[in-house]
Amino acid sequence: MNRKQRIEAMLKESLNPIMYLDLVDESYMHSVPAGSESHFKVLVVSDVFENTPIIDRHRLLNQLLADELKSGLHALTLHTWTPEEWHAKGGTPESPPCLGGSKAS
Repeated sequence: MNRKQRIEAMLKESLNPIMYLDLVDESYMHSVPAGSESHFKVLVVSDVFENTPIIDRHRLLNQLLADELKSGLHALTLHTWTPEEWHAKGGTPESPPCLGGSKAS
């Protein structure tokens, strides 16, 4: 099982994102070796986030993924939304380009 599959399984099990879960490996956008699986964007829509501040949502995901963060996962872009926020925001946001390393120009 690769890192993306492990993260996806952990999020599904812990957050029960019935409405939406999108996990994108954005490592190719950064100055890392091919196959690094080091940079991910997560968009998860879950009722678990109801009445929970964004900082606490992000802390929860960082806790869930602590082992991955200790073993090569370098960066997470987190979008942790309730179903109401998902509808209000209208879908998946774009990630900004990497500004560091050899891919910056």
